[in-house]
Amino acid sequence: HLLLCSCFPSLCVAAVLVLYFKYFIGWDNDLSTTIYHTFVALCYLTPILGAIIADSWLGKFKTIVYLSIVYTIGQVIMAISAIHDITDTNRDGTPDNMTFHTAMSMLGLMLIALGTGGIKPCVAAFGGDQFEEHQEKQRSTFFSIFYLSINAGSLLSTLITPILRAQECGIYSKQSCFPLAFGVPAALMVVALIVFIAGHSMYIMESPKGNILLRVMKCIGFAIKNRFNHRSQQHPKREHWMDWAEEKYDKLLIAQVKMVLKVLFLYIPLPMFWALFDQQGSRWTLQATTMDGNFGAFIIQPDQMQIVNPILIVIMVPIMDSAVYPLIKKCHINFTPLRRMTVGMLLAALAFVAAALLQIQIDQTMPNFPSSSQIQVKFLNLENTSVPVEVEGQEPFAVPGFDDWFCGPGSHIYIYRIAICRDENCKARKQCKPIARLLFCTDLIPSLLRANFTIVNEEGQTCHYILQLGFGSSYTVLIPSTFSFGESVTIQDIEPNGIHMAWQVIQYFLMTCGEVVFSVTGLDFSYAQAPSNMKSVLQAGWLLTVAVGNIIVLIVAEAGSLPDQWAEYVLFASLLVAVSIIFAVMAYFYTYMDPMEIEAKFMDLEPEEKKRKELGMTTKDNLAYVNNETSNNTDDKQTKI
Repeated sequence: HLLLCSCFPSLCVAAVLVLYFKYFIGWDNDLSTTIYHTFVALCYLTPILGAIIADSWLGKFKTIVYLSIVYTIGQVIMAISAIHDITDTNRDGTPDNMTFHTAMSMLGLMLIALGTGGIKPCVAAFGGDQFEEHQEKQRSTFFSIFYLSINAGSLLSTLITPILRAQECGIYSKQSCFPLAFGVPAALMVVALIVFIAGHSMYIMESPKGNILLRVMKCIGFAIKNRFNHRSQQHPKREHWMDWAEEKYDKLLIAQVKMVLKVLFLYIPLPMFWALFDQQGSRWTLQATTMDGNFGAFIIQPDQMQIVNPILIVIMVPIMDSAVYPLIKKCHINFTPLRRMTVGMLLAALAFVAAALLQIQIDQTMPNFPSSSQIQVKFLNLENTSVPVEVEGQEPFAVPGFDDWFCGPGSHIYIYRIAICRDENCKARKQCKPIARLLFCTDLIPSLLRANFTIVNEEGQTCHYILQLGFGSSYTVLIPSTFSFGESVTIQDIEPNGIHMAWQVIQYFLMTCGEVVFSVTGLDFSYAQAPSNMKSVLQAGWLLTVAVGNIIVLIVAEAGSLPDQWAEYVLFASLLVAVSIIFAVMAYFYTYMDPMEIEAKFMDLEPEEKKRKELGMTTKDNLAYVNNETSNNTDDKQTKI
C-alpha cells in the first residue's frame, strides 16, 4: 500500500508543466521556467509543515490521508484549468478568458504543493514504523524497494504523461489534451489513497509525540536570545554558543543540536547542485523542443526525454555500489562521502557544459527571428513581372514575378501556409480564418510528418499534393487554381530542426552520474551523522536545500539578462564549479562524528541534569551543586560528574 502511495504521486504535473505554461497559458520561456521552479521550491518547502503536523497533531497516517485528498483536489483543478472549451465562447480553439485558466492553475499548483508536503516526509517514516527493532534486514529491504518505487513512478510519469498530452481532445475544437495529462494522475492518486486507507487495520500507528524540529528551533532561539542578553564582557565566554541554552535545556539535547548544526553548515553550498539538477524539467525540456525527436520507429516528445534520468538511475545505482566503489576501495583511494558529493557536483557542472555545447550547435540551425524591437515582413509577388519595393531605412530591391517561379499566364493563385510546430495551443490558428490560407499544426504525431491534401477546382478536377515536413519547419505553398500548368511551388520559410534529440543523452548521463554520487551519498551521510532522534530534522534540512536551489533558478531566469541560452548554461556550470571548490574546502576540515558515542557520554549526565533543573538551579549554581554532591558522595558516578 505504501509503495502505491509513493509511486502514483510521482505521476504528477511536473513532466508537462513547463510546456503547459508555454503553449496553453502563453508565457515565454523565462516566465515558464520561473513559475515551474517556484512550484518545485514550494513542493520542497511544505514537507517541513507536513512533518510538524504529523509529529505534533495528526500523526503520520492521518496526515498522509488528509493531505493526499488536498493533493488530489489540486490535480483535479489543474485538469479543469486546462479545458480550453470552458471559456472558448467563439469556438475558435483559443480560450477567451485566460485569466480564469491562469488563476485555476495557480490554485491547483498551490494545493498540489501543500499536499505533497504531507506525503513526502511521512510515507517513508510511516513505512519504517511498521518494523520492530529486530527487523533491521526487512526494514532495509523495504527502503530499497521504496526508493525503487519512487524511480518507477518518475519513469512512468515521464513516459505516460507526455503521451496523454499528445492526444487531441475538446468539445468544439481539438487541442493537445492537457486535461487528460493532469486528470489521469488524479484518478490514480484516488486509487492509491483508497488502497492505502483499506489497509489501516494492519498498520502500526504511533501517536504524535511532539515535534523534535520545533524543540530544536526553540533551543536554538533560546541560545541566541540568551547569548544576546549576556553579551557584556562581565559574563564569561562558553565553549560553544549553543551552551547558552543550558539554563533551559538539558545537555543531551544541546549536544544533539550541535551535531545537527555541524551537518547543516555543510548544507550551505548544496542548493547550487539542485539549481542545475532540476532544470531537466524546464530548460532542458525547452531545449528539446528545438530538436528532432524522430527516432525512426518511434517519436520522442520533448518532455519525454526526462525519462533518461530514472532509467539511468536504476542502472547506475547498482553499478556504483557493486563495481565502482569497491574498485576505488581496492585502489586504496579514500573516497569519503563528502569527496563523493564533491565529484557529483563537478559532474553536474560538466553536464551543463555539455548542454551549452549542444545549445551552440542548435543555435546555428535556428532561424534569425526578429527581436522585440523588430518586425519581419515577407513579400510575395503574385504578378507576372517583378515589382520594385522600397522600405524606409533599407536598400531598394525587386521582388521577382510569380511566372519566374513556375506559373503560366492567366492562372489564379491561392496561398496555403503549412506549418509543423510544437505550439500545442496553436494560437496561430486565428490566421486560418481567410479562405485563401490553410494552417496545419501538429504535435509531432508520426502520421503528420507528411502533409497530404487535395485541391478541387470548380470543374471537379483534383490534384493530390504530398509534402514532407520536418520538426520545427515552416513552408509556404503556392498552388494555381487550375492544375494543367504543372506542380505546385513550395517555399521553405524555416528549415526543420537539424540536431537530433539523442544528443541530449550525454548531458543526462553526466547529470545522472552526478545525482547518484551526490544525492544518494548525501542522504546516507546525513543519516549516519544525525543524532538518533533528529533524523527528520536533517531530512527537512536536505529538502530545504532543494527548495533553495529552485529559488536560485527562478532568480536567474527573471533577473538574468544573458542574450543566449548557452551562456546561461555556462554561468550555472561556472557557479557550481566555484561552489564545489568551497564545499571541498569545508569537507577537508570536517571531522566525522559517531552520534551514538557522543549521545552515550551525555546519557549518564541526564538524571543529574533533570535533578538540577527540578531544584531550579541556574548555571551559576551548577558548580557549587556539583562540588557539594561530590563531597557528600564519592562514588564513581558522582566523581565522574
